[in-house]
Amino acid sequence: MTDMNRKDVLAKHKDYVLGAVANYYKEPVVLESGKGLRLTDIDGNTYLDFFGGILTVSIGQCDERVNGPLKAQIDRLGHVSTLYPTLPIVELAERMARITPGKLQKSMFTASGTEADETAVALAQVYTGSTELIALRHGYSGRSLLAQSLTAHSPWRSVPTQVAGIKHAPAPYCYRCPLKLTYPTCGVACATDLEELIRTTTTGKIAGLIAEPIQGVGGFIVPPPEYFQMATDIIRKYGGVFICDEVQTGFGRTGGKMFGIEHWGVEPDIMTMAKGVANGMPLGVTIATPEIADAFQALTLSTFGGNPMSAAAANATIEVIENEKLADNSEAMGALLRAGLEELQAKHPKHMGDVRGKGLMQAVEFVDNEPAGDRTHSPTTTALVFEAAKERGLLVGKGGLNGNVLRISPALTVTASEIEEALAILGEACAQLPT
Repeated sequence: MTDMNRKDVLAKHKDYVLGAVANYYKEPVVLESGKGLRLTDIDGNTYLDFFGGILTVSIGQCDERVNGPLKAQIDRLGHVSTLYPTLPIVELAERMARITPGKLQKSMFTASGTEADETAVALAQVYTGSTELIALRHGYSGRSLLAQSLTAHSPWRSVPTQVAGIKHAPAPYCYRCPLKLTYPTCGVACATDLEELIRTTTTGKIAGLIAEPIQGVGGFIVPPPEYFQMATDIIRKYGGVFICDEVQTGFGRTGGKMFGIEHWGVEPDIMTMAKGVANGMPLGVTIATPEIADAFQALTLSTFGGNPMSAAAANATIEVIENEKLADNSEAMGALLRAGLEELQAKHPKHMGDVRGKGLMQAVEFVDNEPAGDRTHSPTTTALVFEAAKERGLLVGKGGLNGNVLRISPALTVTASEIEEALAILGEACAQLPT
């Protein structure tokens, strides 16, 4: 098996992996090794990684500050399930209570962001006695039946029959306002609409709102600064709690803060996390206030959640993020990245319709004929830049309902020289755009 080449791997992937598990690029990259922000494929080609396994490799590939404690934990104790308390899990739970905002204190550990969101919904429903939930359009919550029902992004909703009792509110998507209004004269109508949504499409008493501080799969949609305060005031007025989905935005990703919601000055009742928490090891986290957590009295467990290995990796990852002040680096390097993207936008105003994001969570939405006011989605243009960047040694992500958004999210350890290198490659890729 070790003698396989790229064609062998791709052939076996086609034959033995579910076809819906799509790969990036016309000629998929078969990755073989990595260190820091550099990845090497099976043919020996190297790439600068500016997507980090979907915002997951927080401090870079194969960082010894995580791998060392992880290897030691594997040799000491591997798997025991949540039926047994372990030192790594209680250390992580205490750490989560310390670093999260507000009164969040008690954690449940699972193996993925999907499970974290499922746990959060169960906590909200038990605590409030209501089953009805509000989610946002363009949002993404995972791949289970419930998570797909919460997701308002049709390419990711594969199951025709969805979970009842979920209502989808307009997203705070200022570039493409669903209400055809303009911020700030709109009065943030997407938030105030929540009240009518609750009063007209629910029983009037809800379990809560689940929302990402910045929508990830949706294309790094950043809300107006007032949005979450207005939205949570309405949600709580009708008996609901606020579930903050920090699966993509957490752990310094948005710059200057440990969690995305902290930019908006709102304290969640429940928070979910995954991806960047353990630098690639599988781990989901749901943390709630004691009042909400203690309301859940049924038996529960997670076979793999919070296992000693993932918990050890998470403890080490968070320690590096804090000790190295990587949230601050995210803010500084994000500003450098953003300035470079805006320079590119000035050179290609017809195609680069919107540049947005916070910290090291930046996006470019590609359109047709922006100066003329025509914001037609342009997935073809996006694909052209996406492929051209890969050919020049830069890996980025895609997103958006129409697949026309480049998502750019390097590890929090990224340097100024790596930002400049990536911007130079993007500049060359954008030079391929039609005039």
